[in-house]
Amino acid sequence: MSTVPSTGLPLVAAAALWGAVAGASLPRAAYRFSVSSGESWRERCPGGHPVRGWIGRGRCGQCAGTPGASPRTLIGGGTPARDRASYGPRALPACAVTALVCGALAAATGGRPELAVWLLLAPVGVLLAVVDFRVRRLPDVLTLPLAGAALALLGVAALVPGHAGHWPTALYGALALSGGYFVLFLVNPAGMGFGDVKLALGAGAVLGWYGWPVVLLGTFAGFLFGALYGGALVVVRRAGRKTAIAFGPFLVAGTFTGVLIGAYAT
Repeated sequence: MSTVPSTGLPLVAAAALWGAVAGASLPRAAYRFSVSSGESWRERCPGGHPVRGWIGRGRCGQCAGTPGASPRTLIGGGTPARDRASYGPRALPACAVTALVCGALAAATGGRPELAVWLLLAPVGVLLAVVDFRVRRLPDVLTLPLAGAALALLGVAALVPGHAGHWPTALYGALALSGGYFVLFLVNPAGMGFGDVKLALGAGAVLGWYGWPVVLLGTFAGFLFGALYGGALVVVRRAGRKTAIAFGPFLVAGTFTGVLIGAYAT
């Protein structure tokens, strides 16, 4: 086993800063993508004003300027009327989670070329987890490009000296993991969505970069996280044993765990 490349605080800090900036830009996209299957992406804020662009915080300037929406005015339930200007998930949690993920990846990967790939893909993974958690949907416009980008970027990283992965295994990992999820989808469509099958393409690619043991580890971690969450919901009586939950966030979390351990151990 080779030694872990030196990282240094500057690299970790820079990666965390990148994650914070990228995470702060996710709420608008998460709001627009968070619609039920078959519906078009949201084009207006809850107040009915057009939402322009996909990157940025979830806040409507027109709603904020609505007469009577002063900080002291309250609407039903005791919510400040100024909150009508905000929509989608809050920026701070997305900012903090993405910063933590990117910083941890930098600490584990060091200055190896694949770190650039992880930092580019991590915000998309966080976005997918947020959208799936909100509406139980993994949009094709995110999952399929994510898989293609992962394989393409890792192919470039494989050409740069100092990398610590294997591109053919990344390709095989993508096909194997997606194929496994497809079988689960055929066996139990109510428990495994087809969006998870597509997301598994990208997950298998990044896990496969560090070898088959990491593919198995990341896959197991995803199912473990999902089982623990589902079990916790049953214990607190917020769900039954047959209640379906969004699996995308746990697939993303398991992938992050596998890549983190794989990068550190390689």
